[in-house]
Amino acid sequence: MSSGTFSQIYIQVVFVVKGRENLLKKTFRDEVFKYMSGIVKAKGQKSIIINGVEDHVHLFIGLKLSMRLSDLVRDVKNNTTNFINEKRFVMGRFSWQEGYGAFSYSQSQIDNVYRYILNQERHHQKKSFKEEYIELLEKFKIDYKEEFLFEFYDEEGIE
Repeated sequence: MSSGTFSQIYIQVVFVVKGRENLLKKTFRDEVFKYMSGIVKAKGQKSIIINGVEDHVHLFIGLKLSMRLSDLVRDVKNNTTNFINEKRFVMGRFSWQEGYGAFSYSQSQIDNVYRYILNQERHHQKKSFKEEYIELLEKFKIDYKEEFLFEFYDEEGIE
């Protein structure tokens, strides 16, 4: 990186448990989120807040140009998969679904995004993950095709 180059890019990253299974139980969820935060910090990035519910996670990070977002997300997902499996937090093998959503914010939006992520449990009492995710894609004017989104489930099976 050149001298005189300074940046701070604020990104919300969203990804889900493989099969959208409700595997991130409250009993160990905070430990997993702290572990994720440690990975982000160890990579020289800023962990603002990490939170989620049983089937998905929101990371809000300050990303420096020294690292590609795709590399950071890959490392967080790989390392937490190993961590969850080594700790035997779940029966069987845990893994994350492929892909993620990434949404950028300005400095003035940090407090609102922080509160939104902090209140994920309350938020999902009113809105499904699918509604939340599609709302984010549309709010950020991201073109998408339904068949390439995460696996979404309703009460009767796959949507």
